Amino acid sequence: QVQLVESGGGLVQTGGSLRLSCAASGRTGSNFGMGWFRQAPGKEREFVAAVTWNGGSTRYADSVKGRFTISRGNAANTVYLQLNTLKPEDTAVYYCAASSFISQWTMSHSSSYDYWGQGTQVTVSS
Repeated sequence: QVQLVESGGGLVQTGGSLRLSCAASGRTGSNFGMGWFRQAPGKEREFVAAVTWNGGSTRYADSVKGRFTISRGNAANTVYLQLNTLKPEDTAVYYCAASSFISQWTMSHSSSYDYWGQGTQVTVSS
């Protein structure tokens, strides 16, 4: 089994920044494609950003493009999400996800992912 652990969430003012981290442990025999999703109260979970196993391709939701940056860490199966210029509408629980295989065409779909973290809360105050 694979476990994903997120960290880095918190409370920040509008315009502020946060950096989320996610690390996979357990049966991580291969490099995963990894992504971030978020779910705000009363809303469905939505795609935020993703990166392929080798970092060769990334994809962002239009709502975060130019403000958020996803990157892979030096350690295998770690991923970061840098959140800049935060807005109140970015408030949500952010989930890390890992996939045995994602492509630039499938990385925005939650069904493409095999493993999910427990989530970390990001709250942006106005």
